[in-house]
Amino acid sequence: MPTRHPPIPRLWLMTDPRLGDALWDALERLPRGSGVIFRHYQLPPFERRALFARIAKIARRRGLILLRAGAEPMRGERGTHGRRGRGLATWPVHSRREAVAAIRAGADALLVSPVFPTRSHPGTPVLGPVRFGLLVRGLNVPIIALGGMDPHKARRLKALGIHGWAAIDAWAR
Repeated sequence: MPTRHPPIPRLWLMTDPRLGDALWDALERLPRGSGVIFRHYQLPPFERRALFARIAKIARRRGLILLRAGAEPMRGERGTHGRRGRGLATWPVHSRREAVAAIRAGADALLVSPVFPTRSHPGTPVLGPVRFGLLVRGLNVPIIALGGMDPHKARRLKALGIHGWAAIDAWAR
């Protein structure tokens, strides 16, 4: 029997310590049904759980789908990022090989990056629309574009069949 999980959001916020207090405004700005991938790996476990709990409360109130990246399960998560678990499973992907491996591992959706230059990974080579399109062509799983994304860039990629897009900075404005 397939795992039951929430619908796969089209819009995503990737949490990042660089957001600082802008995180709270970003969470309020996300449309209902959007996704949030909680990262904050650098925090000690107690602080990480406390921050997750605070975000989970907002996610419940606003109807957001909150996923957890990292190994430690968190109360209120609706799924995981980068590993199998209960609920929705998204996977970070940077190459066709990683995409195939993620699908075989049971990914419900792939976050493919970096599509465009991004402040969170300065100087990292980007896929660009053409290589992005070649990477995702024929994959039978929802594709979420990540890396320098905003609504305008998402429209540019729509013809490539993306399911949605994820960002950090686009939500912090």
